[in-house]
Amino acid sequence: MTHLARKKNSRLLLTTIAVVLVAGVLTAAFWPRSVLVDMADVRQGEMIVTINEEGRTRVKEPYVVSSPVAGELQRVTVLPGERVVGGETIVARMQPTNPSALDVRTREQAHAAVTAAEAALRVAHADLNAALAKHDFAESDLERAQKLVDRGVASKVAMERAEQAAKVAKANLDTVRAAIAMREAELANARAQLIGFDDMALAAALADSERPAYSIPLRAPIDGTILKVNHKSETTLPAGEPILEIGDVDGDLEVMAELLSSDAVQVTEGDRVVITNWGGQGDLTGTVSRIDPYGYTKYSALGVEEQRVETTIQFANPGEDRGDLGHGYRVEIRIVVWEKPDAVVVPSAALFRQGQDWAVFVVDDGRAKLRKIDVGRNNGVDAEVLGGLETGDTVVLFPSANLVDGMRIARRQLD
Repeated sequence: MTHLARKKNSRLLLTTIAVVLVAGVLTAAFWPRSVLVDMADVRQGEMIVTINEEGRTRVKEPYVVSSPVAGELQRVTVLPGERVVGGETIVARMQPTNPSALDVRTREQAHAAVTAAEAALRVAHADLNAALAKHDFAESDLERAQKLVDRGVASKVAMERAEQAAKVAKANLDTVRAAIAMREAELANARAQLIGFDDMALAAALADSERPAYSIPLRAPIDGTILKVNHKSETTLPAGEPILEIGDVDGDLEVMAELLSSDAVQVTEGDRVVITNWGGQGDLTGTVSRIDPYGYTKYSALGVEEQRVETTIQFANPGEDRGDLGHGYRVEIRIVVWEKPDAVVVPSAALFRQGQDWAVFVVDDGRAKLRKIDVGRNNGVDAEVLGGLETGDTVVLFPSANLVDGMRIARRQLD
């Protein structure tokens, strides 16, 4: 073989090899590959549907200790969290306020009122003397008329006139006596206006040196715990001003949650409640005890107007299981509105709409098969399967818009 022929054969061989390599690379590059997807199995087990909301604890019946009279509150020594015994523990002391001082004008007005009341009383006594005289004369005249009628000298008309005059005199006497009682009360009221710091007996009773003996002790109304102290330092308070609050945290604690009105209509009294994220180990349980019949408007953090309904939940756990959970603490609640112990369950992430129906991609021999299914309850995590899937089927999670029926798929491996 000549040198030219060998060179020509070598060039052909190299060209052939290059073409084969390029074809192989192109084939490998454009060969259909399996799409990596997340997968999950259809299972059979318990499924629950809950309404989730934040709540706060509160004492069902807190007791407010208020100032019984206007006066000075002495320094409160009890602290929030302290235990108190009903009827025994003194939680605060009140010193009644001294009578107001009278200025010159007020005192002169009070003296004038006393003088006027005394004069009115003297007039009433004078009217009493006149009424007594008229009453005695009317009684005497009635006796004379009676004797004359008995003798036949006077007529019955004269007798009736004498009786009428006696009754009028008696009524006038009663009126005057009532007026005297009224004038005496007015005089006592006018004299009371003169009571002031110059009253030696009253000043001695309210002197600073005698304060401990005359302070009013305020005792705890129930056995419980101090929840809040409104006034700690000495201060002057009007009557009825709240001083502190007391409640039974161990036996009277409950949870209050503000549900959306659309959620509240799904809840009934007696529904089971799971209380989570309360700060202790494990979850607590409870039951819905009350759903208020009225709603109110509340604005969310984003400024959205919402209708809320106050719902009360009673703890099922004893007090020792709740640790140091106290009044006004934040918790999270899950109200169970539906549950089924043996439901066929598929992850909600596998569902998507196919027209008016729900559908999933089922993994069948390494390929995605589109399948329409019947769905019941859905709690946002799992969905109840009524038909179309069986326990043990594998479905694709979060199917993309590029996934089509019959496409080859493979499970994505988690790192």
